[in-house]
Amino acid sequence: MALTDQGPIDYKENIPPIIQENYGKWEYHEYPRPGVLKHVGPAGALYSIRVGTPRLLAVDSIRDFCELADKYCDGYLRFTTRQNVEFLTTKEENIEPIINEVNELGYSVGGTHNSMSSIVHTQGWVHCHTPATDASGIVKVVMDDLHEFFVEDKLPNKLHIAMACCLNMCGAAHCSDIAIVGVHRTAPRMDHDTIRRTTEIPSLVACCPTGAIRPDPTEKSVKVVEEKCMYCGNCYTMSPGMHILDAENDGIAIMVGGKVANARSNPEFSRMVIPFLPNTAPHWPETVAAIRNIVECWIEGAEPGERLGEWINRIGWERFFSVTGIPFNDKLIDDYIFSRESFRTSAAFKM
Repeated sequence: MALTDQGPIDYKENIPPIIQENYGKWEYHEYPRPGVLKHVGPAGALYSIRVGTPRLLAVDSIRDFCELADKYCDGYLRFTTRQNVEFLTTKEENIEPIINEVNELGYSVGGTHNSMSSIVHTQGWVHCHTPATDASGIVKVVMDDLHEFFVEDKLPNKLHIAMACCLNMCGAAHCSDIAIVGVHRTAPRMDHDTIRRTTEIPSLVACCPTGAIRPDPTEKSVKVVEEKCMYCGNCYTMSPGMHILDAENDGIAIMVGGKVANARSNPEFSRMVIPFLPNTAPHWPETVAAIRNIVECWIEGAEPGERLGEWINRIGWERFFSVTGIPFNDKLIDDYIFSRESFRTSAAFKM
């Protein structure tokens, strides 16, 4: 195949020699302690020390990680899909020094086996132009509150939490055990002068997934059918004149029960259980309390090895709302009529 200058290089060029030698030949793996993985193959053992990190890292932090990797791991480390960093070493005696130095830098080791992994999240107020809430701030306070479940293996199974700062769900919130989702609740406010000067009207009309935006020839702009608007903010991406941010009405929804794994049961999408919590920055106490309540109820009621969604499916959604004390309201009823899975075939409603 011809070489090109587009895209990443073959990943096999950057993996440690021990992985190359054991590739396709791995025999078993163990969990020596929280935050440490041991994979064994014919060529020997590889130890992975998993460290929780914030998603947004300073250059100095990355340099600190690289220095540790050079010192103990022959320069090898990797970042996981849930924003942990793993130091890879073949020497068991390096595990304790790596953990000690990581702790001195202010990072925690954990996130393996029956524990909570780092919280994946989107940009939030730091960078994104359509967030209904912050991402980094909420993830920080939730992770601080649940830190014990990251550094210790004392959950029924793994716990994946994700944060998406708007309904576009850039943070894979739709398939995590618990999802924190920023929600807009008002239609965009239109600045017709800005729309006329800066916007290609056909593209703005076409960008709306529900067809809520219509041309408005009298204004040489657009109008919004509020009954069809789902407050996704996609229109603001096309035009700076479609103001979706609303400090008083924007907030947070909580979804639960999603997973990607095929183990024991099929992958699941998460379902909304709390339609709105206020944006009470900087500590978001309502959001933190709601998530801890769900986690503690799961711990108390789940069987060993049962994911959050599997526990809910076993006890039933009615029992879930009863156990957690979360009030049920009409916003939680699945009324999307175009999904084959949701066709109305009986008098019952579906979560």
